[in-house]
Amino acid sequence: MKIRMIINDDVLTATLEDSAATRDFVSLLPLNLTLRDYAGTEKVSDLPSRLSIAGAPAGVDPDVGDITYYAPWGNLAIFYRDFGFANGLVKLGHIDTGIETLAKQRGDFTVRFERDEGS
Repeated sequence: MKIRMIINDDVLTATLEDSAATRDFVSLLPLNLTLRDYAGTEKVSDLPSRLSIAGAPAGVDPDVGDITYYAPWGNLAIFYRDFGFANGLVKLGHIDTGIETLAKQRGDFTVRFERDEGS
């Protein structure tokens, strides 16, 4: 499934994986979230509810552009820099276009996540 992430007038596209966590995330869409920088590596936001991690591996080694769910804290984490393996991290999908737009955001900023009905 494809989604769009809208930051001001910029539209990023992403492809989501098929998993229990992703299905829970999609059920929340459309969704406006306030993201903030974490450790100069990822943009994070609390989610309105926890996602299922049924069938998920113990953790993942995210790539730049990966959209993930950090189960221990119940938050969304989108990586704009490389990072190593993390227990409790569940990959939801990957940004196809526009990661540089996300990476350059400073301070708190709002992102609208919605299904890409054109895909």
